[in-house]
Amino acid sequence: MFPRGLRGIVFAIVATGASAGCSSISTVRIQPESVYVGPHLRPIAVVHAQVTSAYILFIPIPGHVSLDEVVNKMLLVSAKALGADKVVNIQVDITPDDGIWTLRKLLGWRTAEASGVAVVVEDEAKP
Repeated sequence: MFPRGLRGIVFAIVATGASAGCSSISTVRIQPESVYVGPHLRPIAVVHAQVTSAYILFIPIPGHVSLDEVVNKMLLVSAKALGADKVVNIQVDITPDDGIWTLRKLLGWRTAEASGVAVVVEDEAKP
């Protein structure tokens, strides 16, 4: 399929691309009085999730990047693990998948990220 010398180069590119795709979750605990998120909500942490996938000849390595994965499987799950009831002020960003951005799939990467404030819902004080 490939000449002998080119085989090694293709293997090196694929191996490098496979190690380039990654995901990460970063959290930082915050003081409730330092951030206002709304009435009856007590902020406990800021959570940031990111997934990056390399592309070689339109093949995602290690896998497909989506906002669903970043928000529902990473951001919300991490917030719940910290003891949060909800995540507010969610911000998302993803590398576009169409138009001129499609050329990036020849040899490039795609990133999706989401961040928000993990909060605990507090009951209304009764008089």
